[in-house]
Amino acid sequence: MERVAARTVTEADKNKPVYAVWELTIRCDHACAHCGSRAGAFQRPDELSREEMLDVADSLKRLGCREVTVIGGEAYLSPHCIPVIERLTELGIRVTMQTGGLGFTAARARRLKKAGLSAVGFSIDGPASVHDVLRDRPGSWIAATAGLKNARDAGLIVTANSQLNRLNRGHLRETAALLYERGARIWRCQLTVPMGRAADRPEWILQPHEVVELIDELAELQVEYAQRARDEGLPAKRIFNILAGNNLGYYGPHEVMLRSNPGGFEAYWRGCQAGRYAIGIESDGKIKACPSLPTAPYVGGNVRDRSLESLWFESPELNFVEQRSSEELWGFCKSCYYAEECMAGCSFTAHCTLGRRGNNPFCYYRATELKKQGKRERLVQIESPEGIPYDFGRFEVIEEALPDQ
Repeated sequence: MERVAARTVTEADKNKPVYAVWELTIRCDHACAHCGSRAGAFQRPDELSREEMLDVADSLKRLGCREVTVIGGEAYLSPHCIPVIERLTELGIRVTMQTGGLGFTAARARRLKKAGLSAVGFSIDGPASVHDVLRDRPGSWIAATAGLKNARDAGLIVTANSQLNRLNRGHLRETAALLYERGARIWRCQLTVPMGRAADRPEWILQPHEVVELIDELAELQVEYAQRARDEGLPAKRIFNILAGNNLGYYGPHEVMLRSNPGGFEAYWRGCQAGRYAIGIESDGKIKACPSLPTAPYVGGNVRDRSLESLWFESPELNFVEQRSSEELWGFCKSCYYAEECMAGCSFTAHCTLGRRGNNPFCYYRATELKKQGKRERLVQIESPEGIPYDFGRFEVIEEALPDQ
């Protein structure tokens, strides 16, 4: 990747990292077949110590952070998980967790709640028959759905998230029904991206033209469940909301519906916010503008070498969104009507798919515009990943005529 010339961003023109995603450990009780970080049974040999983690928490407060989501691997497997949650809570920072839920017992849920955890999001990738394949562990679905109940019983706000791919694409309706019945407030959906182990399985990745029907169905479900909640007299805060993740959507007819919270302001895609309002922290102290970004091209430094504050303001890798222009766009995205606003959608998705930012084939508007011309796009993997955490290969976009109906 061509490096952008360094420019120091001062406090006067730099936004605060109001939201941080913090990988406390890469150790995990799963070894999911689509895991971007290739997490598993072992932690990194050089993960941050308790004191180093508490220093990071203090730095986040000084930078103006308001919410931290702790992840892994599995965050609860870090020996420092509880002290970190307690410190962040003492600092007035809201703490949430994303989990695979395998070990989310009732006792663990109560302990996390006592430490200050506010909410927990469970990864539910469809019915058991599909979920357990993606998680590469029989019984994973049973454990996750039990954990969801344990979290609710402990008084935690419960949400869910799903990675959408060719294995679970046909199970959206039954997944929505499960999550609604189990009391999830939000179901956040995103595309499985060819990073980490998912890049080892290119046949699982959705083809660009398939996102249109997928998004249409999610929108149908959103309307259905909003009406169901009203019919059942549920308060607004309990309406089951389906949200599009950062790599799903883009300027189709359902854009606002799938990006807005009930009763909140209308939202639509305004471009990648990596390093503007968000920051990612890896368990060995490496800092990225977004936790999902592939590590090698986007590490801005390490908190063991420089303070988090200096990295935030001075690292070009953390400030690429503010430094870039539409000159980096290429392919379809360069001439797109929404080019200046969208900037090729989610940066990590584009980079992990095509090897660099600036062109993103997973786009509702793009797929429908090509369809009007009798065309569609197909992805073919031409480079495989290395086999290290947060790695990626490279795909080629092939434009082809629509098949005869």
